[in-house]
Amino acid sequence: MIDLVIDQRRKDLGGFEVGRVLPYAKRRMIGPFIFFDRMGPADFQAGFGKEVDVRPHPHIGLSTLSYLFDGAMTHRDSVGVTQPILPGEVNWMTAGRGITHSERFETLREHGGRMDGIQTWIALPVEDEEIAPSFNHYAPDVLPTYEEGGLWARLIAGEAFGAKSPVKTHSPMFYVHWHLNAGARADLPAEYPERAAYVAKGVVEVDGHQYHEGQMMVFLPGQAVLFTAITDAVVMLLGGEPIGPRLIDWNFVASTKERLEQAKADWRAGRMKLPDADDQEFIPLPEPSPPANPMS
Repeated sequence: MIDLVIDQRRKDLGGFEVGRVLPYAKRRMIGPFIFFDRMGPADFQAGFGKEVDVRPHPHIGLSTLSYLFDGAMTHRDSVGVTQPILPGEVNWMTAGRGITHSERFETLREHGGRMDGIQTWIALPVEDEEIAPSFNHYAPDVLPTYEEGGLWARLIAGEAFGAKSPVKTHSPMFYVHWHLNAGARADLPAEYPERAAYVAKGVVEVDGHQYHEGQMMVFLPGQAVLFTAITDAVVMLLGGEPIGPRLIDWNFVASTKERLEQAKADWRAGRMKLPDADDQEFIPLPEPSPPANPMS
């Protein structure tokens, strides 16, 4: 039933830690999902430094999906959008042929508080890799929810459990937020060939084994999966139809190495427009790592 278990790897992004799950050496993608970062959880005192902010940076070939459990951040991009995001809302940005954006924490900086959420990248199908960039924001009340027997569920994006999210996607996929009370049981059906579940809080039991916060279970196809909550738990379900292999380099996703190199050259040369409301700084293209010293 379980093909692989991935433990998140904690990374310090400069004053703010994330738990990186995808990409992983033994599993690069789950359906179209090519990147999965747990942002926090972290508690901030009012007045923290701006090094926590994510300065303007570029993307191609993907959609980003930001979803918060706690906190707030403000998105600004090169198509002219400025959009705060609060818990339960969805920021869906499609990079296509190229977009730049920043993520700032002005509200948290002013008031302090907890920051906790997940950012995923969804690779675009080959035919959509060069579409025009765009941004959409969705309030919680437009997203389908379900509640019964100690389970509360929200369909964030895609189609699952007989429901369809209004979030505009580009390939068959699903992304679901579950909250399970201790003792509750729930099934993940076998309707998609690639499926995974990330435990964001608590402990759940699957197939006789227990899994805890920070672990992602990747499931074999063709069989429904029964979850039992050992404690109160939050679980994120994700997956979909595979769209073929993708290459990833820094913030760029593409189906060819040549397209990645063009994107890097464009960013290095300043040919990608910065966000209209945040154009005074940016993240430089990282320098390539030097080759290993054979004498060391």
